[in-house]
Amino acid sequence: MLVRNHQKLKDDYFTSDVLELAPDLLGKILVLKTDKTMVSFRITETEAYRGEEDLACHARKGRTKRTDPMYYPGGILYIYLIYGMYWMMNIVAGEKNIPQAVLIRGLDDIRGPGKVTKTLGIVKSFNYENLSTSKRIYLLDDGLQPTYSCAPRVGIDYAGEHWKNLEWRFIANPIQ
Repeated sequence: MLVRNHQKLKDDYFTSDVLELAPDLLGKILVLKTDKTMVSFRITETEAYRGEEDLACHARKGRTKRTDPMYYPGGILYIYLIYGMYWMMNIVAGEKNIPQAVLIRGLDDIRGPGKVTKTLGIVKSFNYENLSTSKRIYLLDDGLQPTYSCAPRVGIDYAGEHWKNLEWRFIANPIQ
């Protein structure tokens, strides 16, 4: 995907509630730069996690060393390892000390949050990266606002019936 004259998303974009930000991120362009390359992908699937009251959210037990990034103002990355092998990339949403994050589940034809981070080379060093100021990873907006469908979140049976059945997963419909 060629990246030209698109607007880089700034801090204030990320301060909305996670249930507004998660679907709005669909269609945005994620750009990753290294010393030798630049790649870009369109976000196609997201999943919302909303604060200490959300039993599927890591912040359900309060602020810990692991969840600390979620308590920062929106726009930073929260990166964590699951099953000892898959890095997960989340974008913190909302205001400071209100822990919310959007899990990036899909980019273009890359399906699954573990595949996303593996393809991009996202590892722990990206934790706390600020998408508004970073030179190596950021989001662009070219005005595309795809329609989308909603579905329950994935892999959170431990959270109980109410929380696992909320349709807080957002999937962009194919772009025509």
